[in-house]
Amino acid sequence: MSVRTLFLLILAVPAFVLGGAMATGIAIPVPEWGRDYVLRFLLDPEVEPLDLPEILGPDDPTRPLVVIDAGHGGRDPGSIGRSANGSQVMEKEIVLALALKLRDELLEAGGIRVAMTRDDDRIIALANRPEIARQLGADLFLSIHADSAGDRSDVAGASVYTLSNEASSEAAARFAERENAADRLNGVAIEGQSEQVSAILVELSQQRTQDDAVAFASLITREGEGRIAFHPQPRRSAALAVLRAPDVPGVLFESGFVTNAADRTRLMTEEGRAEYADVLARAIRVYFARRAEP
Repeated sequence: MSVRTLFLLILAVPAFVLGGAMATGIAIPVPEWGRDYVLRFLLDPEVEPLDLPEILGPDDPTRPLVVIDAGHGGRDPGSIGRSANGSQVMEKEIVLALALKLRDELLEAGGIRVAMTRDDDRIIALANRPEIARQLGADLFLSIHADSAGDRSDVAGASVYTLSNEASSEAAARFAERENAADRLNGVAIEGQSEQVSAILVELSQQRTQDDAVAFASLITREGEGRIAFHPQPRRSAALAVLRAPDVPGVLFESGFVTNAADRTRLMTEEGRAEYADVLARAIRVYFARRAEP
């Protein structure tokens, strides 16, 4: 038997068997080999709602609300420095202590509602931090961090970050896609709009939010002049994910460098934290007072 004839038989026999089975209505069982290894993925799962923090202060929704975000936490220590005795100084602990001090300062003065993204040592997803502010309807978002300069112990000083223009445009496009079915954004209805109109409305909202954030950043440097040590270039902008909310003005405050002895001392003492908190609280109160002016 030639190879060609053998090849034709190999093709013809299965075809003949299947054809006969179909003609007579006989079902041929399909082997289950390998089916236990099929991976299945759930598409578009329901997003679990955020565990929103408690709003402290006046029981009056007309009062302004600031959300204070202590960076890092939990298994994420942030920047790490060394004290004079060689012990670790972790950013997550420093910024939480400062955030709590600021919270207490604002609540003691009254008139402003306050919420914390975290008030203990836990990690919160980066994207959830500004989203907490959005879902609470916050008027201002302040994320507090501390920096590191690696082996350079001479680098010191606080700095204030706002969202860069490039990041703002990218964020506007992203939020336009995600928020196309939302009800309102910064007081502008976008429900039912086309994607192009929605993108324009979100970008306008983002620009307004950026302007407010820049104004607040200026107040921090103004109130802190002569009181806290700033970096030679204290005002900066960057594509920071924690500031990418289209309708909540957000600022990231780098309180200092954990790798610098003077900054560490200010941030690790009660007196130093009180000075930082007073500066930030003054800036927040002035910001809201200006917003309330007719």
